[in-house]
Amino acid sequence: MKQYVVAIDGPAGAGKSTVAQLAAKKLGYTYIDTGAMYRAVAWKTLQQKQPVTDELILSVVPDILVDLQYAEGKTRVLVDGQDVTGEIRTPDINKIVSQVAKLGPVREKLVVLQRRMAERGAVLMDGRDIASHVLPNADVKIFLTASVEERARRRCKELREKGYDVNEAEIQRDIAARDKADSEREISPLVQTEDAVLLDTTNLSIDEVVEKILEMCR
Repeated sequence: MKQYVVAIDGPAGAGKSTVAQLAAKKLGYTYIDTGAMYRAVAWKTLQQKQPVTDELILSVVPDILVDLQYAEGKTRVLVDGQDVTGEIRTPDINKIVSQVAKLGPVREKLVVLQRRMAERGAVLMDGRDIASHVLPNADVKIFLTASVEERARRRCKELREKGYDVNEAEIQRDIAARDKADSEREISPLVQTEDAVLLDTTNLSIDEVVEKILEMCR
């Protein structure tokens, strides 16, 4: 079977990371979670314990080292050698990650790292601008989405399972605002490319979504 480069794009809360990890594991591919890389920059920004401004974000970018290590079916996210895999999935990170991702110097640095990882082939990468900008020559392009209501329900469930007390209506507003920010940003906005397959997961189980991705790669 050919070793494809697979690009999966989609809005916040669509389940990209979950299904991409499972599909990559079944394919024997390396999974590259680009959203986690932007979350890593957001995490380091918050470690400065200062009001979050564009200037503060850009101040941590020049010397940050973000590394993704795939082992035992999971991707570990390291920032400057520190494992922050769990720490980057919090409401505080959710609130600033769009602000981080819209900044040109941040995207430029991370895109270089992402393309370098994809050169090895047998890679499944997900994010907001993979098919349109990072890997425009990917063999398989998928745009994964779901209704705002369903994405809010999933995100709320995920956060509650981690012990966070969250309000679903507030999560829904946050997701809608992030959709707007991601699709309207000047640099690499969230778009479905003409050659990407639309995969709406609103009424599909995780296993059903994974199977559809595997079918596209066979």
